[in-house]
Amino acid sequence: MGTDHAKKVCVIGASGKLGQYLVRHALERGYEVVGVCRERSVPKLAALEGRITVVPGPTNDPEVIGRAVAGCDGVLTVLVPWGVRQYASGTAQAVLDHARPGARLVFSCGWHITRDGKDRYSRKFTLGVRVATFLGKLVRAVEIDDQVEACRRVFASDTRWTVVRGSSLEEGESQGLPVWSRHVGDPVLASDLTRRVDFALFMVAALTDDALVQEAPAIVGRLTPSALAHAGDTHDPA
Repeated sequence: MGTDHAKKVCVIGASGKLGQYLVRHALERGYEVVGVCRERSVPKLAALEGRITVVPGPTNDPEVIGRAVAGCDGVLTVLVPWGVRQYASGTAQAVLDHARPGARLVFSCGWHITRDGKDRYSRKFTLGVRVATFLGKLVRAVEIDDQVEACRRVFASDTRWTVVRGSSLEEGESQGLPVWSRHVGDPVLASDLTRRVDFALFMVAALTDDALVQEAPAIVGRLTPSALAHAGDTHDPA
């Protein structure tokens, strides 16, 4: 999918920090953009008024998603595990069910998602995920297991999907496209840090990168020490 003529993409979760970066990168590349966010979050997109179409509503509502992705060549989805009502898996399923055949579907998640079980996690990372999962359920605020289920459904689909697995995130000026590897634990990813603006940049770039179709790249900032030290061992989209 290119931008040599008008193309349309949908950003699901457009009002969040990552979502707003996705919208801006897509606009910079000349895409027509439709953004989906909860109605109470629409004011966060005020600065983009007139530049994008906003569809307000829960992102796990099939009717909302159906309207938003109609006619879109690509769908960029921020999979957030909010609440305890299967928000992430409901969002993923709605996208899988309603995106047009052949559309590029790019999803975001964290390193804790594994596609083939070959990822290697530190004890600190594993403990952190367990604690976050327990506390999230205890206060009924986050459902990390549901993000795992959401990605399982994506992996099982025959759509043109990519699941981008992000490291720890920070704000800051862009360092360019992150580098990636198929498995967490590979030396190139050791720095475990990516600029949020570049996480979004990678997702938007994936729309036109057929090498990433049905891949689950784990990414890290291209100027981090581990990326620079292992430059020859990485998938470099630049």
